[in-house]
Amino acid sequence: MSQGNQLILANLIASRAEQEPDKVILIFENGNQADETRTYRELWQRGRQIAQALCDEGMEKGDFFAILLQNHPEFVDAMVGASITGAIFVPIDPRAREDKLLYMLRHSGCKGVICADYTLAALLDVRSRLPNLQWIWVLGAESAPARRLGDKRIRTLRDIYSSAVAAVETAVTDPAEPMEIMYTSGTTGDPKGVVISHARWGTVGSWHHWLGYRPDDRPYSGLSLTHGNAQLVTLACALTLGMCAVFSRKFTKNRLWDIARKYRCTVFNLLGGMTTAIYSEPPRPDDGDNPVRYVISSGMPAAIWEDFERRFKVDILEFYGAVEGGMMIKPVGEGPIGSIGKPPPFLKARLVDEYGADVPAGAQGEIIFQPADGSAPVVNYLYNPEASQKKVHGGWMRMEDIGHQDKNGWFFFDFRVGGAIRHNGEFINPALVEKILAESQAVSDVFVYGVKAASGAPGEKDVVAAIVPSPACGQNGPDIGALAALCRERLEANAVPAYFQILSEIPKTASEKPIERLLVGNFNAGLDNVHAAALLPLAIK
Repeated sequence: MSQGNQLILANLIASRAEQEPDKVILIFENGNQADETRTYRELWQRGRQIAQALCDEGMEKGDFFAILLQNHPEFVDAMVGASITGAIFVPIDPRAREDKLLYMLRHSGCKGVICADYTLAALLDVRSRLPNLQWIWVLGAESAPARRLGDKRIRTLRDIYSSAVAAVETAVTDPAEPMEIMYTSGTTGDPKGVVISHARWGTVGSWHHWLGYRPDDRPYSGLSLTHGNAQLVTLACALTLGMCAVFSRKFTKNRLWDIARKYRCTVFNLLGGMTTAIYSEPPRPDDGDNPVRYVISSGMPAAIWEDFERRFKVDILEFYGAVEGGMMIKPVGEGPIGSIGKPPPFLKARLVDEYGADVPAGAQGEIIFQPADGSAPVVNYLYNPEASQKKVHGGWMRMEDIGHQDKNGWFFFDFRVGGAIRHNGEFINPALVEKILAESQAVSDVFVYGVKAASGAPGEKDVVAAIVPSPACGQNGPDIGALAALCRERLEANAVPAYFQILSEIPKTASEKPIERLLVGNFNAGLDNVHAAALLPLAIK
C-alpha cells in the first residue's frame, strides 16, 4: 500500500501510518469542549471503517455522497474512506438550507449523506425531493440500532466506528480520477460543481514550499473544510509535509489569538472578509504577543496591511487563487503592499482587454492563466460542459477578475467582473471605507458594497456600509451620525457611504465571504435598519 501513488490520499495516509503511526497530525478544538485528535494510524483505521461501510451501503466507484459537517475529525475520516473506495465526496456548507441544499444534493445525485445531528433537520426537510438518496449517517446522535426513515436507511457514525477494521483494497489507481465535487459559492446564480481529481488535491499538498511552510510549523484554520482554502491550503499541505494542523469547529474572530497561543500555531489563513472583522476587534495590550510567524492571506486590504502587521507582529504572505485553478503568490517581504504577487514558475498569467489583447502596465484587464508549457488548462464543471468551455476560452483560464500590473510585473486585484462600485464616474475602493469604520469602537464588523444609484445613472452605484455594532454600543445601537461624520472627515466625498445598513450579523459563505446578493436583496426590500447618510448630522457631536 505504501508504494502506491502518493497523490492519492488513501496511499499517502497508508504510507504515513506505517512510517509515523502515532504522530498526532490533526487537532480539532471547539471552545471549552475537549479537543479531538487524529494520528496517521487513526486516520487510516477510521478511513477503512468508513470505506467498508460505504461498500456495505452498495456504494461503487464513481458514486456520490455528501459531507454535511462542520470541522470534525470525522470529515477527514470520510475523505480517506472515499479515497479508498473511489466514491466521490461532495462537501456542503453545513449552514445550507432548503433550495440551496436541495440543489447541490440533486445536481450531484448523492446516494448518501454524512451529516451531524445539528444538520439532520435541514436534510430531512428536503429528503422527499431527493430520489437518489438511499442512506444517511449521523454524527452526534445517540447510539441506536440502524433504522429506516421511509425508504432511507439511517445509521450513526458511532455504530460504524464500532465495527471491525477491514482490509479494504484501494480502488483508486489513477490520480486523474475524480476525488470530490466542490461547489462554488453561487453568489451570482446556481453553484457550479468543480470536479477535483486526486492529482489536483495531492499536487496542492506539495505547494507547501510556495506557501512558506516549514515541517516544524503548526498551521491553524477556522475556515470550513467544505471550502478549498482550508481543505487544500491547510489540510493537504499539513498531511503531505507532516505538520500538525489545528482546526476550529467554526471561525470565531475574538478567539483567534487565544487559540494561536494555546496551540502554539505559527501560521494561519485569512480571507478578505475575515481580515476586516479581526482588525475591527478592540486593540489589546497582548495583540502582538503570539507565536504566529506569518499569515497566509487572500485579500488583505492594502489600507490595513501594514497596520495589521504592526499591531499583531506578523508578516503577510498574500495568496490569490480559485478552486478551479490559477495562482499568484506575494512572498513575505517581497513586492509592493497591496499586490497579489506573481504566478509561480509552473504558470503564466496575462491581463487582457475585452478583445483578448494584452493591456499595458497600469491599465486594467481580466486576469487569465495558462500552464507554463503552453498547454490548455483543464476545468471540469460537473454536468456543465458549456461553463467548462467558457472558463478556459482561447486556451487560457478566465478568472473573471479585473486587475492591473505595475512596471515590475507585480499583479494587483481591483474588482470582480460586475462587482465594482462606480460612483460619480469614479471607482470606489471599499477597503478604504471599511478600514475607517473598522477602527471605530462602535463597529464589530463591516462590509461595503454598492446598490443601483438612486440617480438612475447607468452603471452608477451608491455606497452602502453594512455595519454590525459592537457590544459596547448597548441597546441603543451605534451613533450612526457619528459614523457618517467620521467618513466625511476622513474619506473623499465620492467614497462616503450613502447608506448605513445595521445588522446583527453579516451573512457569509463557508469561506467567511459576505453574501452580497442577500444584503442587496434585503436592502431593496427594506428588510433591514437602513439610514440615509444625507439625513444624518454633518459633524460629530
